Parts: sequence; C-alpha cells; structure tokens
Amino acid sequence: MSWNIEYSKRAIDFTELHGMRDKVRESVKNFIIRITGSSNNIDVKKLKGEWSGYYRIRKGKVRIIVKPDIESRTIFVDTVDFRGNVYK
Repeated sequence: MSWNIEYSKRAIDFTELHGMRDKVRESVKNFIIRITGSSNNIDVKKLKGEWSGYYRIRKGKVRIIVKPDIESRTIFVDTVDFRGNVYK
C-alpha cells in the first residue's frame, strides 16, 4: 500500500522558491522507509513540546518538519525552511 504526501502552503512556497521540491520529496520517501522498519541513512529526530508528534528531517542547512499518520498512511509536510527559521 502506498503513502500519501501532503504539503502545507508554507512548505510548497519554500520548495518552489528554492527549487528543491524533488529533494524534499526524496527525503520524505527516505523517512517513510525509516518509519516502516527498514534501515537507511537519514537524520531524523522526534520533536518535543509544542511540536509533539512531529519529526525533524535534517538535510544540510534545511529542516523538514513532518507529521506521520500511520493509520491513514499519510505524511504531512508542515514546514520546510532553513534551520534558523524553521521553528518560528
């Protein structure tokens, strides 16, 4: 069964402005592989506090904040931004 990837407007705007939609999609695909039990080389961290339930994917200077829904097999890409701006 396949996974759906949904993007927020903020994430779409950033990826289109910086021409990195394919890189973000590839990182999210690697994240899906990671959470389904396979091993791969991706820097993922579970977030705490007000970001509880979200995960951070680190890709160079860019951070991708995602929220997986295992039951509906959906990944919501909430924020894509540079590391200094992502949590604001």
